[in-house]
Amino acid sequence: MPAGWKDLVDAARKLVPEISIADFEARRRRGEHFVLIDVREDEERKGGYIPGAIHISRGMLEFKVTQVVTDLATPLVIYDAGGNRSLLAGKALRELGYASVASLQGGFGAYRASRGKIAKERTWTAEQLERYSRHFMLKEVGKEGQARLLDSKVLCLGAGGLGSPIALYLAAAGVGTLGIVDSDVVDVSNLQRQILHTTERVGVSKVESAAKTLSALNPDVRIVPHAYRLTPDNVMDVMKDYDVVVDGADNFDTRYMLNDAAFFLKKPIVHGSIFQFEGQATTIAPHLGGPCYRCMYPERPPAEFAPG
Repeated sequence: MPAGWKDLVDAARKLVPEISIADFEARRRRGEHFVLIDVREDEERKGGYIPGAIHISRGMLEFKVTQVVTDLATPLVIYDAGGNRSLLAGKALRELGYASVASLQGGFGAYRASRGKIAKERTWTAEQLERYSRHFMLKEVGKEGQARLLDSKVLCLGAGGLGSPIALYLAAAGVGTLGIVDSDVVDVSNLQRQILHTTERVGVSKVESAAKTLSALNPDVRIVPHAYRLTPDNVMDVMKDYDVVVDGADNFDTRYMLNDAAFFLKKPIVHGSIFQFEGQATTIAPHLGGPCYRCMYPERPPAEFAPG
């Protein structure tokens, strides 16, 4: 007599351990490394999902999971709506060679009942589905990654030679809020490299010019203008509302000032610099365990090291 679905689930339960909601939350609080996979269908996700979960529907699991989780030793936790399909999904993952697979007991229903934090699926417009379609195809981004980009806030220091391509690509990618800091106005001599600006905007504030270009490129992006210089008196207040600071400044005083503010605010800074045909990019994130700018350069270099 063919096995019924209950028999299949019982057989999978012998191979795939179940983890309670309490144990699952405890593992997350301890910072244990594991990948959480939601194997429900798209329609089921409309009611919400567990934050941080990667969505691979049960029907596509065997085809897609190896592209998303390449290391078979990575611990996996699988959940569905009620805890049965996830056992079958876990069995399939074990057969694919994943060494550590657990099913969330009771699935999303039990998680919701426990009053766990729930994330909601973003509703995409037809224009957004087309605009970000290439991101949606990338396993490193997908719809969840694009949603995070749209919810993120980046402060760009400078709307010149470095700030121009930085801001354009961030806006094109769909970073939801871009702050632009620059106290200068557009000059004809800027136009051969500062591609945010145009000839008709000569004499216009660079921040105003940047806002026009970026808004025309992607109306999803909110531009926050800061048409003044950052100083020790205002830098903390300006930076506190952003997730990441991108530094395209051309002087060491500003870099040390940004470093000090970012250290206390626990904000990552991405530094960029260029001289003729040479360039350098550095990420500073001491709150994540790396060195700060002063750690790498305890003494301020001579002014001639940063020629105009």
